[in-house]
Amino acid sequence: MAKNSICTGKEIQLFCKDFGFSINNRQADDLSLYLNLLMQWNRVMNLVGTKNWRQTLTRLVLDSFYLADFIRESGTSFEGAEIWDLGAGAGIPGIPLRILWQEGSYWLIESREKRTAFLSTVLARCCLPGTHVFHGRAETFMPGRTPSLIISRAFMPWQKILRLISSCGIAECEIIFLTNAPINAGEEPGWRCVRQKKYATEGENKYFFSVTGAFSKMPETVLPKAELSRQP
Repeated sequence: MAKNSICTGKEIQLFCKDFGFSINNRQADDLSLYLNLLMQWNRVMNLVGTKNWRQTLTRLVLDSFYLADFIRESGTSFEGAEIWDLGAGAGIPGIPLRILWQEGSYWLIESREKRTAFLSTVLARCCLPGTHVFHGRAETFMPGRTPSLIISRAFMPWQKILRLISSCGIAECEIIFLTNAPINAGEEPGWRCVRQKKYATEGENKYFFSVTGAFSKMPETVLPKAELSRQP
């Protein structure tokens, strides 16, 4: 790997500070390790569309910072809970999220062998308690399990995900969708959106939608949007 493509924990801390996020030394070192591994593997596997760690942090990893805040803002404790990351891919948002937020037992679910090999390599090098990789299809993983939180980013259309979850008899859980456009969860029978948040990175609007069963007792709240623009 070329020397100028390697990022250090200190660089990560300064970079995140420019965007208004403060992280400790351990988190910075873990993010540095992850990004360096991602860029190294990306040369032969095309895991992400970005070409260097700065682009990856700005365009992809910052979503995990906002996601960690969105989860905390709910006031829900996920200690002892099972959390699913459907279609974990290259570990975004899951790996950076776990560096920032480590409640519960977090499952990175991915069907593609090379991507699960990458995720397993990251977990072998980076200490992320309660974080696991499942190699296989979500349909195989889901039956007989009871998640408290499901996270989905570009796994499949959100309507199909809700139908898949319903088909497994799962209703009492929260599903967070990361999207580039608004959704209307009420279009799917038995589901409703209880929280949402709009934010922006590099001028591109992005959204979080928290969806749960229509009869869940979770209160409906709309959080203020957070606008993010990169500092010159």
